[in-house]
Amino acid sequence: MDVALFDFELPPGQIAQRPAERRDVSRLLVLERASGAIRAHGRVADLPELLSPGDLLVTNDTRVFPARLLGRRDPSGGAVECLLLRRLDRERWEALVHPGQKLKPGKLMVFEGPGMVLHGEILERHFHGRRTIRLWAEGGLDAEPVIDAIGHIPLPPYIHRSDEREDRERYQTVFARARGSVAAPTAGLHFTSELLDRLEARGVERAEVTLHVGYGTFKPVHAEHVEEHRVDEEVYDIPEEAAARIERARREGRRVIAVGTTTTRALEAAAIEGRGRVTAGRAATGLFIYPGFDFQVIGGLFTNFHLPRSSLLMLVSAFAGRERVLAAYQEAVARGYRFYSYGDAMLIL
Repeated sequence: MDVALFDFELPPGQIAQRPAERRDVSRLLVLERASGAIRAHGRVADLPELLSPGDLLVTNDTRVFPARLLGRRDPSGGAVECLLLRRLDRERWEALVHPGQKLKPGKLMVFEGPGMVLHGEILERHFHGRRTIRLWAEGGLDAEPVIDAIGHIPLPPYIHRSDEREDRERYQTVFARARGSVAAPTAGLHFTSELLDRLEARGVERAEVTLHVGYGTFKPVHAEHVEEHRVDEEVYDIPEEAAARIERARREGRRVIAVGTTTTRALEAAAIEGRGRVTAGRAATGLFIYPGFDFQVIGGLFTNFHLPRSSLLMLVSAFAGRERVLAAYQEAVARGYRFYSYGDAMLIL
């Protein structure tokens, strides 16, 4: 299948650079999965009226940490940027660094904030610009609190501005708990505590799983054919309570509605691992969902609007059909919807 089949035209002005003034006022396009009909244009706040009592909404409770460090090379003083991808042990991290050609094994870095200093050393070079680095804080402090204090929120590359104080709260879901992501599960950004209360009053159940979103979520599809693309592995965790709720809903024939592509990958990967059942446990998955995939768990999807030719658009197309999804995207463009992380949303039922 040609990757070009997932291309579409999007005016740059419709790529959201800032969040809406309130999470649940974002616009919502409702797509009927079976027919491709657009049932409604509304707001995320309408969600309780669009779902049915007994539906199970599954959210991703991962928490974004301020993984972008800005500092200097030691002793030259040249600017350095470090994006932390994954903690390996107390001191070692997997990271992307810039300028990569000058940061070879043995090179030192310094990152400073008010009353805090973090030191770094390049240990190993890997493919695709990745490095193993060592980080340690002065005074014997654990590195994570220092990172949280002096680090920057790693906004997506299509948001063309520096992160601001507001992003620490808005680029985070209201149910974020499990620290570990370098990108937000953006469909979840639309929910407020009030909206969750209204969904509960409606009789919509909720379960929480965790999938730590890696930088690979922004990885372009360079292959000409979809089947040649590979998705980076990400760690997911299905708690016992969530697995029980999901399996009970499935047995009773109730809809399981995933909030976002990250939740979808976690649930479908767990079902594959569990040979048809979603069982509790922690694992890593490189599952790539594209048209032809046999969904075992989800019966509905709440999601943002995604990049052209991206693996996320391919996942949505696998669920609702490529032509139907692209037709809905075309209408969303025509009606001025806002796209990507801070943009509007789509509900597919």
